[in-house]
Amino acid sequence: MSKLIPPSLPQQAPLTEASFCAWLGAAAPGDTIIYHRGALARDTCAHLHILAPDDRARVARLAGRALKLAEAGLVHLVQRRRGVEDFEYLAIARPRPRRIARSLMPLPQRGAA
Repeated sequence: MSKLIPPSLPQQAPLTEASFCAWLGAAAPGDTIIYHRGALARDTCAHLHILAPDDRARVARLAGRALKLAEAGLVHLVQRRRGVEDFEYLAIARPRPRRIARSLMPLPQRGAA
């Protein structure tokens, strides 16, 4: 008797700074995106080797961008606990201010995305 293995869900490409900024540019107030799942402090620590160096750098850049956008009042940042050392880090789009400082949403450098 063979075991039935459910088909795996299609994997989404990891979120990058560029795709995060593109989402925010098109988001309506209240729209939400999960920008990381795991434990952010642990996942970005180079000494723990949880993620590959390229993934760790991508997550750190993404988290840094999310924080800058939150400080500018463009998103709310929240986390949802899913389990032990398992969190969803969410960005919730806020109503747009009349003017956004040009330096807040620069395009990421070519090799960084």
